[in-house]
Amino acid sequence: MTDTPVIRLLLADDQALVRGALSALLGLEPDLEVVAEVGSGDAVVPAVLEHRPDVALLDVEMPGIDGIAATAEVRRAAPDTRVLIVTTFGRPGYLRRALQAGAAGFVVKDTPAAQLADAVRRVHRGLRVVDPTLAADSLVAGESPLTARETDVLRAARDGSSVATIAGRLFLSEGTVRNHLSSAIGKTGATNRAEAVLTAEGNGWL
Repeated sequence: MTDTPVIRLLLADDQALVRGALSALLGLEPDLEVVAEVGSGDAVVPAVLEHRPDVALLDVEMPGIDGIAATAEVRRAAPDTRVLIVTTFGRPGYLRRALQAGAAGFVVKDTPAAQLADAVRRVHRGLRVVDPTLAADSLVAGESPLTARETDVLRAARDGSSVATIAGRLFLSEGTVRNHLSSAIGKTGATNRAEAVLTAEGNGWL
């Protein structure tokens, strides 16, 4: 057998069981080696800079910063490290935002192990790998209709905070917050802000 260069991997997922399962599955491949595992978005870049993986496999929803924000940070701090998003949340908006942040691939966690390993290899070779069903859904869903500020206001409204609290958190006037919430409700086709948050989350816009 000819010597095959080993692809060095970093795994980032807040669930230890998921990290362990991914590490075990990918570690069975002779050309893949997991060199680091982290459980939060904040820990991704320091681990990348320390271990210099070829490919970083990131979940989307993690404590600290999310996987999409971490992707952008990795691309700035270590452009030689390619990013593959591996997530439970196959939402069209997540796919679009991840690719805009610089991810080279986006697959869901129920991808068979052999396909995941192949996705890692393809990303490492400089190719783009996207779950085909999700890509089709993304085309149908289109881009988020929300402005950046409407997105910020809806994110701040996720926990049911009052308009005054949201205004203080985002350094906006209460009237401006109400206007942004009203606009976001209209754009999402919702009847209230809680429904607007759910719709935006369901599409991966937040």
